[in-house]
Amino acid sequence: MDEKVVGRCDLIKKKMTREMGLGQSFDLGIRRFHLQGVEVDLYFVNGLADTEQIIRLLGNMQYQQETRGLNVFTVLFDRLTHQQVREEKDFTVAMTDVLSGLICLVVDCDTRFLLIDVRQYPGRNSEEPDTERVVRGSRDGFTENIIENTALIRRRVRDPHLRHEIIKVGKRSQTDICLSYIEGLCDQDLVDLVKKELDMIQIDALPMADKTLETYLVKQGYNPFPLVRYSERPDVCAAHLFEGHLLVIVDTSPSVMIAPTTYFHHLQHAEEYRQSPFIGTFIRWIRFVGVFLSLFLVPIWYLFSEYPELTPDILSFVGPKEEATLSLFIQLFLADMGIEFLRMAAIHTPTPLTTAMGLIAAVLIGQIAIDVGLFVPEVILYISIASIGSYLTPSYELSIANKVVRLMLLSVTALFGLWGFIGGVTFLFLFLVTTKTFHVPYLWPVIPFDWPMFKQLVFRTSKSSQEARLKPVKKRKKT
Repeated sequence: MDEKVVGRCDLIKKKMTREMGLGQSFDLGIRRFHLQGVEVDLYFVNGLADTEQIIRLLGNMQYQQETRGLNVFTVLFDRLTHQQVREEKDFTVAMTDVLSGLICLVVDCDTRFLLIDVRQYPGRNSEEPDTERVVRGSRDGFTENIIENTALIRRRVRDPHLRHEIIKVGKRSQTDICLSYIEGLCDQDLVDLVKKELDMIQIDALPMADKTLETYLVKQGYNPFPLVRYSERPDVCAAHLFEGHLLVIVDTSPSVMIAPTTYFHHLQHAEEYRQSPFIGTFIRWIRFVGVFLSLFLVPIWYLFSEYPELTPDILSFVGPKEEATLSLFIQLFLADMGIEFLRMAAIHTPTPLTTAMGLIAAVLIGQIAIDVGLFVPEVILYISIASIGSYLTPSYELSIANKVVRLMLLSVTALFGLWGFIGGVTFLFLFLVTTKTFHVPYLWPVIPFDWPMFKQLVFRTSKSSQEARLKPVKKRKKT
């Protein structure tokens, strides 16, 4: 027997004890047994490896005792009854896989490791996400398990060109990241760009999963608008795959990152496609109106209230009818921030108490503020309409960005009047025009104008999603 492999099990056990804390970490285990007189060590992590599968494999190994005279490693590799068995020579790779939930077999007479995928991650069942509910449609949603998430997508996309590529990011966390795309539909330059960016990431861990990863991929800086879209619905992600998008799935996160996306992708909702084209178009228009009101209603009302000469005759009713202690700008700003306080409080309030908190805030605080003269009734009305428009926005990230923009427009309007409002809207428009996400214009198909796609943006047609691909990938035909 080669001297290099004599006592290999003891050598690996010492390395595991020194480098991985074997014997200190209670969840890192070892099971030693003998096969044909040769020592074999089995390493596993409790809670990540399926115990029943390990017991079944150990029982299967006992039936290999009669194969004497054969190489033990070869016998195990060829005759273990499991669909995912592979050999590995690198100790670091093998131990990383053990920490991912695989089991590792070390044979005393061989320099290779035998890795078997018996992962069973703890987690919840697939259920409909709270932020993307529909009246009609599937009720499943992504979980924190990357294996389940890729399976939910594969179930809907049975295209042989669908690719799921795994990349590890994080020196210490070794977080699994899956790039999912349909080869031939997704722009290969986009795939290469994302892979390059992932390879360049030098970080210990991804504590916030996909949100931490986003900061490295898009380099957003202080841009408040979301440059990627998140979804927890497998059907939404499958539709984007057919449109030529790339999915970034991060283990431990129930949301999937979709790239590239434009401003108008964040205004789409699955409910539009679960109804007839006419009803879907109606829902879409209502949503567009709500988003417009969430951005411009409050600044425009303030402008007309402070400068009545600008108010058209048809809007002569606009403006406060009562006097208040505070100026209109302060009232609007405080009321808007109050709505934000309520939103944040609702997130941290236990569900049974959320309704009671909302009633207290709406009935008591709002009415008392009006009665004592702190706010005029119109302030509460218009802030409420703008807030409802924010909640109509399907993308949570875009709704928050629109709120920030609304406050900025209100501030410049209060400082500079009509010219401040015009300048603020102009700056916002130019900012969005010059913004790109993975080299795709943020306001496409409005700027640059694309009539066929603009028509599909305004009207929910019955055409397949293959007609709605981004321009950079429309030229790539499926082979």
